[in-house]
Amino acid sequence: MKPLLYVKGGCPWCSDAIDYLDERKIEYTRIDVRGDAAQMQKLKDISGQSKTPTLDWDGAVLANFGVEELETFLQKRSAS
Repeated sequence: MKPLLYVKGGCPWCSDAIDYLDERKIEYTRIDVRGDAAQMQKLKDISGQSKTPTLDWDGAVLANFGVEELETFLQKRSAS
C-alpha cells in the first residue's frame, strides 16, 4: 500500500515534502484536506491534530514535519 500524504494547498512545508518524495521517486497518494471535511477528520483521527504535511505509511504516522524529519522517518522505515 502506498503511503498517504495529507497536505493543504499553499502549504510551503507540504510543497517541500512533495518535492522530496517526487525527487526520490517514492510513490504516495496525496490527499488535500483543505475543503474536505471527511479527509480532515481522517487526518485528525490518525495524527491527533490538523497540521500538514502528515504522512501515514502503513500506520506509522509522521505529523507536521519538515524535510529533515521526513529523511529520518524514511531511513528508519528502510532499516526495518
